[in-house]
Amino acid sequence: MTRFAALAALAFMLAAPFAGGVTGAQAAEPHKVAIHIDENDPQRMNMALNNVQNIKAYYDEKGEDVTIEVVTYGPGLNMLRSDTSPVADRIKMMSMEIANLSFAACGNTRAGMAKKEGKEIPLLDEATEVPSGVVRLMELQEDDYSYIRP
Repeated sequence: MTRFAALAALAFMLAAPFAGGVTGAQAAEPHKVAIHIDENDPQRMNMALNNVQNIKAYYDEKGEDVTIEVVTYGPGLNMLRSDTSPVADRIKMMSMEIANLSFAACGNTRAGMAKKEGKEIPLLDEATEVPSGVVRLMELQEDDYSYIRP
């Protein structure tokens, strides 16, 4: 191969990712979505879980991966409380069926509820406490998560 041909081949390889098409690496990146719940409303909670199922089914049909995180704070934390959640059974089932699904509970809200109620606030086993639900939503969006508030 001549030096010119080698340089031309190198230039092509370096320019290909910027040519406007989607490369294999870009297509393989999983989709990411954050779903926000801040109301103690069973209908809103169920709508959020319906969104989770619909998103998962859509990307399964396309053969693509998706990561979904449901973030709760304020009155929405009731969704993840083991003593008050109207959707606890559904969350348990969905957590077993859907890979890459997580539930984040706001630590600030939990601490405030504990102080107000004078007792520890129990969370579902499927929930993970984060320091701040609002900050968690910000971090997810900064990490290129799409944002949905049902």
